Amino acid sequence: MSKATINRLQTSVPGLDEVLGGGLPEFSFNILAGPPGSGKTTLAHQLMFALATPERPALYFTVLGEPPLKMLRYQQQFEFFDSEKINHAIRFINLADDTVTGDLGKVLERIVAEVKAHAPGLVFVDSFRSVILAAQGNGHAFISLQQFVQQLGMLMTSWQATTFLVGEYFHERDPSPIFTVADGLIWMRQSTQDNSVVRKIEIMKMRGQPTSPGLHSFRISNAGINIFAPPGLADPDTSGSQEPLEHRVSLGNPRLDEMLGGGLPSGYSLLIAGPTGSGKSILAGEFLAEGARNGEIGIIAAFEQRPNRSRGKLLADLIESGKISVIDTQAATLSVDEISMLLITEIKRRKATRVVLDSLSGFEVLLAPTFRDTFREALSRMVSALAATGVTVLMTSELEDRYDELRFSPYGNAFMTDAIIVQRYIELDSRLQRMMAVVKVRASMHSNELRLYHIDDDGIHIGDMLVDQEGLLGGRPTLRPEVANDDHGPRDD
Repeated sequence: MSKATINRLQTSVPGLDEVLGGGLPEFSFNILAGPPGSGKTTLAHQLMFALATPERPALYFTVLGEPPLKMLRYQQQFEFFDSEKINHAIRFINLADDTVTGDLGKVLERIVAEVKAHAPGLVFVDSFRSVILAAQGNGHAFISLQQFVQQLGMLMTSWQATTFLVGEYFHERDPSPIFTVADGLIWMRQSTQDNSVVRKIEIMKMRGQPTSPGLHSFRISNAGINIFAPPGLADPDTSGSQEPLEHRVSLGNPRLDEMLGGGLPSGYSLLIAGPTGSGKSILAGEFLAEGARNGEIGIIAAFEQRPNRSRGKLLADLIESGKISVIDTQAATLSVDEISMLLITEIKRRKATRVVLDSLSGFEVLLAPTFRDTFREALSRMVSALAATGVTVLMTSELEDRYDELRFSPYGNAFMTDAIIVQRYIELDSRLQRMMAVVKVRASMHSNELRLYHIDDDGIHIGDMLVDQEGLLGGRPTLRPEVANDDHGPRDD
C-alpha cells in the first residue's frame, strides 16, 4: 500500500508553521478554541487572507448577532487585510437568522447549500459555540447536537476543503464531541498577572505530524498575530557555523585579548559578570566597535538603557550608520522566546557575526511576570540557538559583590557559556579599585591572573597583577607576609 501524501499549507503567520511542525495539513478539520479576547477571530482572518486565492476561495460563516461588516471594520485595521480579496477570493455569510431558531438541521442545510454553490477550498465557522448554545436554549431542535456534529464532521471530510471552527471554550475540559472529530485542535489562552497580560497558543492535537509541545507566547500587533516559537524549531541558518577554535575574535582591548589566550574563539558565548559601574557595558561596546572596524555587522539588545549616546559617541554613530542593529526591547510583556526570535531573524537578515545582550539582569526585570520562573531554562535554549547560527555572543550580568562567596552569575547559568570574565571591587590604599579575571575559556588556555583596571574617557585600561597583595577576592587585600617583612624588617646600615 502506497503512503498517502499530505500537502502542508504555509500559513504565513510568523511562528505558526514551526509550532505546527511544518505547516497546516490541507483538507484538515481544525478547531480554534479559547476564551473571549484570546485572538481566535484574528487568527482565523489572518489564516484566511494568507491562504485564500481565486483558485482556493474561502467561505467565512458568522453566526454571531453582529453583521460581518462590523467584524470587517475591525479586521481592516490589520496589515494582513486585503480588500481586493473580498467577494473574489473571500465571501462572508451571516447565519444569525438560521441560528436564532435553534434548528440545527436548518443551520446545517444552509452551510451545505453555500458550500455546494461556491466549492470553497477554505471554510470558517465563527463562532461555532454560538450554534451549540442556540441548540441548548431551544428544546425543539429537529436533530440532536451530537448528530449535528457527526454530520458536519462527515461533510467536512467530503468537501475537500481545509475547515476551521472557531469556538469560545474556556478550558479543554469543556465537554464537546467536536474535539474528538477534529483533526487539529489549536487552543488560545490569555493570562493576567499583576499588570501584565500574556497570550499563549498550544497545539493540543494535529493528526499526522509531530507538533511542538507546550505553550508558546504570541503577540497581537498591527501586523496581526506573531507567535514566538522556541529557538531551534525553525532550522537555524548554519552557514555561519563555528570556525575552528584557532580562529579568534578580538574584544577590542589588547590586554583582555591577551588574558583570553589570544582573543575569544569565534562562535563562543562570553559572560561578563560584575557589580554596577564596573564597565560591563563599555566592554560590550568595545566588542561591537572592534567588529565594525573589521567589517562585521553587530547586534545589540539593550535591556537597561537605550544604546544611544549615553553609551558613547562611537557606538551611537555605528548604530546610526547601520553597522550595528538594535533589537527593540521596550515592548511590554517580553518573553525570552520573543527576543530569541527577533535576534535570529536579524542575524539572518544582516548576516551578523557579533551579538550583545546587555544585561541579563535588565532582561529579567522586563520579562512578563509569568515568564520569570522559567528564565533560566529559556535562557539556556536561547544561548544554544544563537550558538547554532555561528555568531559570537557577549552577555553581561549584574553581580552583587559578596566577599564571603565567589559567584559568576545570579542565575546559575555560568555553565551555559563558553567563557566567563568576572569583575570585582576591592579596597586598596583607601580607594575603591576595580579588578578583573578570566574564569574560563572552554577548551583553551587562558590567564588566571587577577588584574587591576581603570576606566576613563578612552575606555577600559587593564594593568598588571598586584603581585605584592593577597586576599584580593575578599575585597580588602593585604601585603603578603614576605613583602611586609622586606618593607618593615631590620636593615643593615
